[in-house]
Amino acid sequence: MQNLMLHDIHYTELDTKTMTWCATAQVRALYHNQKASTCLSTPQIAYSQRQQQRAGVRLLLLALLKKLSITDSLDESSFPYRLTHSQYYVCFSHTSGSSKNATRMQNAIENLDTPYVKVAVIISRHRASGIDIEVNAVKWQVAKRFYHPKELATLQALPTIQRNSAIRWLWQIKESFIKIHQYTLAQGLGMDYSAMIPDLLNQPAETLPLLTMTDDNSNYRIAVIPLQQTVIIY
Repeated sequence: MQNLMLHDIHYTELDTKTMTWCATAQVRALYHNQKASTCLSTPQIAYSQRQQQRAGVRLLLLALLKKLSITDSLDESSFPYRLTHSQYYVCFSHTSGSSKNATRMQNAIENLDTPYVKVAVIISRHRASGIDIEVNAVKWQVAKRFYHPKELATLQALPTIQRNSAIRWLWQIKESFIKIHQYTLAQGLGMDYSAMIPDLLNQPAETLPLLTMTDDNSNYRIAVIPLQQTVIIY
């Protein structure tokens, strides 16, 4: 059996008028029987990780609602998720940095060794919003397979470090829009966001707390929180 604990929680108010907030955190599973936890098979570890991610984002949602003094529950009967009474839109994201149990697409991502599952949530009174938290690098080969030709042309001309950074931010933007519009994965990854690449690169990402821009095609605002490895579309 395991309990979950949230660490390093960050709350960010994105828009006061529409009551749009996001939160990120790390979640750790605490096993009552540590010896038993080390004897889990690979399928058991995969199942445990999925349960940890699912429970972790919901635990973070409860923490965010408590901070905002909102008493409500999550309606998971359809997408996008909403709060039952207030009808706030809700979107989740999580990442563990483990490729062993990744989905078909995620298995192509180069993974890092991370001690915690990272989770993120956004709520908005205005409209469906998307969020994506990611600690993993996306391989250039993956981008070449799925990204739009205009994006690839821009990325190809960049120095390797800048290109790798832009590839990952674009991946997160695409993932967030997929959650909003319920695109298929291939459809969402193939969208053209090449116009955003200069804005993503022309910022001191290592120190910038929050970068916001607007997607002229959809009129959605895009927030990038580099220190929390998070992209939000709202």
